[in-house]
Amino acid sequence: MLPISKGSKFASWLGLFGSFGTLLCCAIPSTLVLLGFGATLASFLGNFPQLIWLSENKGIVFGLSFVMLGISYAAQKYSQSQVCPIDKKEDCESTKDWSKPLFWISLSINVVGSFYAFILPRLME
Repeated sequence: MLPISKGSKFASWLGLFGSFGTLLCCAIPSTLVLLGFGATLASFLGNFPQLIWLSENKGIVFGLSFVMLGISYAAQKYSQSQVCPIDKKEDCESTKDWSKPLFWISLSINVVGSFYAFILPRLME
């Protein structure tokens, strides 16, 4: 069996940061408005106006994020059958251990963001 590649580790991190983008785009702003912190959101967007682009292109952001999470899931499944190198076995095993919860947290963030971005606005009509 082959040792775990750096590409599978990269895919896991890419999935996490993709879901973080969806969190910034939709989940945090919607939660702030829902809880009555609209002025906080306005101040936040005033300081970081680049985040408005994420909201305007949320379909692309979520699409890419789900693709990255899919690649991350495939890389995780592939790495399960791979043997860790002997010289870095402890590091490799610990990475395998925490990559699963990291993936599920990322997927949860993406699902919550999708709910806020696409489903909740239709329910509020």
